[in-house]
Amino acid sequence: MKKNTIILLFSIILINSCKQNIQEMKNSLSVPTVAKKPTKLEKHGDVRIDDYYWLNDRENPEVISYLEAENVYNDEMTAHTKDFQKNLFEELKGRIKEDDASVPYKLNGYWYVRKYEEGKDYPIHTRRKETLDAPEEILFDVNEMAEGHSYYKLTGINISPDNKLAAFGVDTVSRRQYTIHIKNLETGEIYKERIENTTGSSTWAADNKTLFYANKDEQTLRSEKIFKHKIGENVANDEVIFHEKDETYITFVYKSKSRKYLVIGSYSTLSSEYRVLEADNPDGEFRIFQERVRGLEYSIAHYKDHFYILSNKDQATNFKLSKTLENKTGMDNWEDIIKHRPEVLIEDVDIFKDFLVVSERDNGLNKIRIIRWDGKDDYYLPFDNETYTANPNINVDFDTEILRYSYNSMTTPASVIDFNMVTKAKEVKKEQEVLGGKFDKDNYTSERLWATAADGIKVPMSVIYRKGIKKDGSNPVLQYAYGSYGSTIDPYFSSARLSLLDRGFIFVIAHVRGGEYLGRNWYDDGKLMAKKNTFTDFIDCSKYLIEQKYTSPEHLYASGGSAGGLLMGAIVNMNPELYNGVIASVPFVDVVTTMLDDSIPLTTGEYDEWGNPNEKESYDYMKSYSPYDNVAAAAYPNMLVTTGLHDSQVQYWEPAKWVAKLRELKTDDNILLLHTNMDAGHGGASGRFEALKEVAEEYAFLLDLENIKE
Repeated sequence: MKKNTIILLFSIILINSCKQNIQEMKNSLSVPTVAKKPTKLEKHGDVRIDDYYWLNDRENPEVISYLEAENVYNDEMTAHTKDFQKNLFEELKGRIKEDDASVPYKLNGYWYVRKYEEGKDYPIHTRRKETLDAPEEILFDVNEMAEGHSYYKLTGINISPDNKLAAFGVDTVSRRQYTIHIKNLETGEIYKERIENTTGSSTWAADNKTLFYANKDEQTLRSEKIFKHKIGENVANDEVIFHEKDETYITFVYKSKSRKYLVIGSYSTLSSEYRVLEADNPDGEFRIFQERVRGLEYSIAHYKDHFYILSNKDQATNFKLSKTLENKTGMDNWEDIIKHRPEVLIEDVDIFKDFLVVSERDNGLNKIRIIRWDGKDDYYLPFDNETYTANPNINVDFDTEILRYSYNSMTTPASVIDFNMVTKAKEVKKEQEVLGGKFDKDNYTSERLWATAADGIKVPMSVIYRKGIKKDGSNPVLQYAYGSYGSTIDPYFSSARLSLLDRGFIFVIAHVRGGEYLGRNWYDDGKLMAKKNTFTDFIDCSKYLIEQKYTSPEHLYASGGSAGGLLMGAIVNMNPELYNGVIASVPFVDVVTTMLDDSIPLTTGEYDEWGNPNEKESYDYMKSYSPYDNVAAAAYPNMLVTTGLHDSQVQYWEPAKWVAKLRELKTDDNILLLHTNMDAGHGGASGRFEALKEVAEEYAFLLDLENIKE
């Protein structure tokens, strides 16, 4: 008998044994049930009956009871893995340097550092005046601030120009609704004024007493207004400076790196618009930079007497860079300085006194281009890995020769590097430490694969595995993707992932359409009426991994969250037979109903991403792939579904309804678990170690299905 055949038979025996144990366990437990209360939903003459629509009321005790019953069932079904989860958690935690600190950066005369102390979940924000040898000043000890809260998030720390005040946002619910507070850094006093329902970010004018911020609508959570607050005055009297009335846009405010301008921005999926005002004239009138034009996306940066504009003007799909005088900002005055190149996506620019730094993406790989303003030099930073991630880091200093950037790959821990743009010398300021004494990057191999999609398009994948594995179809593979909003998942290092790799897993990032890995067209070809390309790309990547014997359907697992959870819901409806298990985190699975409800956060602003179901063509297309609407009487893979009760991005009831419908209709005996974090939202737990417990739970789910017990 051939060796491969023996391996396959042994795998089948293990799987069957595992399935038998699972079925015996399920028979002894009470599977959660939830009442069916049919709601008739009608649009365009099409009637949908939603038996679980009523679950969208988090104040209903019956809803809470159902979620808690699912949590109990999850605990009972995974009770045999609890010790393993604890061991995995300690293993994950053991690789992290607990007493860690960020690389210091200098801003307006102070060196700023974020540090962690051993055994503590939250960061401590500090600064030192002028030199790193100066006495340390603790700005915020988030561990103390978080005491008594099951969730705590501090964001948007914003220091006044005179270095005496700090504005900051706090969320204790995980709904991404922040309350802005103001702290006197000389006395330690936190002022009484509390600015509620904001994005958490704010911007100081040059006078050190005027603060601009964006609110959030309490129901839709859309940031729709920019306010001006004077320190010491009643927040109720704050003046509305700008009101974004178009419900498909959100608004924000910031200060240019040159510190000369306050900038109000508005953007939707397809268009943007900016307003500017001198920072030393906070009571002046903001003026439009370039009024919105549907399809025109642009962003601005300031340098000397010019603005620099990154835009898609004149069908520059992958964007181009232009400039214009401060007093002539309309697009008729824009002069191109880096022309559009169909094969290269310009992602961002960073302006220094003597240099322009351009972040590009070519054939999926990051490139950093450095151009002297005087024209004496123009070059790219050299990178030699097949799959890597490199991006500018914190570069707040305008008058410097140093570019700080981050670099990592799937096999190489993250580094922060200072690069001298004149001498071209580089200094590694910090490399992520992987503790535990077992990690050696030479033990792992990364590669880039290309699967052929059904329409002939080549879809890239970034892959990592431990050296020495054999491609005989017996390897467990975890395939991950996101695939929406043009968000690119670059190949990145993860110390947590080592717990899978060292147990024989192969990890794959599928760079499916809907992201921008291969440029803006890659995004455009994975949204709206082309959204199904995202799903079929992922499936075709799975088929390729099976055909090339990286794995087999008995050992292939898929994972995705949020819009990536939509992807998970779609693939299990379309090709459930390809996967042994799926993890769907905070999944966006009830597409049609959600996009028809403009009272739900994010809905109206996403018509240009998913389509507007008030239009019949979009409605029909959405309905054809919406995971919840397409659950069928079929066999589904083993599934772990997670959500947060306070999730503001994907409401908890979407995964809850989905699981209820799956329980009702699925014909298999595979595991189906729903875990609701009753204290958190879209991002999960707020503490760094609490978040690792969620990772350990997911890993234990996968490893248990592979019958790997330690």
